[in-house]
Amino acid sequence: MSFNRYVALGDSFTEGVGDPDAQAPNGVRGWADRFAAEMGRINPDFLYANLAIRGRKMRPILAEQVAPALVLRPDLVSIYAGANDVLRPSIDIDALMRDLDRAIGMFKAAGTHVVMFTAFDPGISKIFGQVRGRFAISSEYVREIAETQGATLVDYWRIRDYHDSRLWAQDRMHMSSAGHQRMAIAVLDALGKNHSLEPLELVDEPVLSRAEQRRANVTWVSEYAGPWVKRRLTGVSSGDSLSPRWPTLQRPPEFV
Repeated sequence: MSFNRYVALGDSFTEGVGDPDAQAPNGVRGWADRFAAEMGRINPDFLYANLAIRGRKMRPILAEQVAPALVLRPDLVSIYAGANDVLRPSIDIDALMRDLDRAIGMFKAAGTHVVMFTAFDPGISKIFGQVRGRFAISSEYVREIAETQGATLVDYWRIRDYHDSRLWAQDRMHMSSAGHQRMAIAVLDALGKNHSLEPLELVDEPVLSRAEQRRANVTWVSEYAGPWVKRRLTGVSSGDSLSPRWPTLQRPPEFV
């Protein structure tokens, strides 16, 4: 498949949180930028837009991003959505996935090829592992939608590389730069593209004593987990004041 017009939709996963770049919009880079840059190297006519905003739940993503994406007439779209919903136990996963299925059908009807992602398997996390079953259910729905709609599936759940903590940012919620690079490679591979991307070199992590581990956990709760919980209790999103990083189609950004 050959593509010329790519639009990325979703939340922090696709916006690029965890892959800092002070020169980029919203201060992040991310797998979608990395993927688009490589596609631009392969195809000089390749154009890219990214409408994803951190903190967005499934229905706001569908309401705010699908129509603008269709206006751009893409031949390729990626969408990752639902993780921020599944963490909330009152959410009806079945209804959410029906909404997602309808949105994917709209892209299919427009002749747009779609890339979808399952969730990451949180079984290794002492905190997020508690909702592993809900993530498994949503991931199985995504597999079914991708199959019936003819979308390309990136099965994040089964990429065991992400059991390495070095592929995760300090907040333990988002991919690190190495994790975003790995995801860009996964998308290229899923689309069958010959590419030159390689995994980033991983530096050995220091071995921490139990006391150091406790201090690190206390710091994590104070700097990341606590504010995250507070935002959810107060209905505030980390993306409330942000706009899409690349709202119109353009040549992909180049990075050194």
